Amino acid sequence: MRRRAEYEAFEFTLIPEGVLVTNCSHVDPSAHRYLVRVVDGLPSSCSCPADERFDGACKHRVAVAIRGPVLGAARQNSVATDGGLVPVEHSNSESVDEDDCDCHELPAGVPCWPCFRDGEQAFETEESL
Repeated sequence: MRRRAEYEAFEFTLIPEGVLVTNCSHVDPSAHRYLVRVVDGLPSSCSCPADERFDGACKHRVAVAIRGPVLGAARQNSVATDGGLVPVEHSNSESVDEDDCDCHELPAGVPCWPCFRDGEQAFETEESL
């Protein structure tokens, strides 16, 4: 299942209910669009027929799980009582691990992805130099 989740052309859309996964490998991608729900930080269910029919995770759940930015975005949002999204607060204990930081290897003014993603550093623009 992982191979198919890696090579098929998926599009991901974050919605309040979870992640909408569209398989663009098909002639009519709109007929292959499914909702993957993320519970406790993990893809827990999918609206596709295979997820109900077979044991284990379907390729859509695996596709969300193996794409860190997609899964991270789904983890960072929860549904508010009014249906809107409430961003999850991050504590200082969740800061970038020094082993993940590659800022020292990049040109001046360019942060590594973990530092940029977590708000530790921003890109320096010509105006800020």
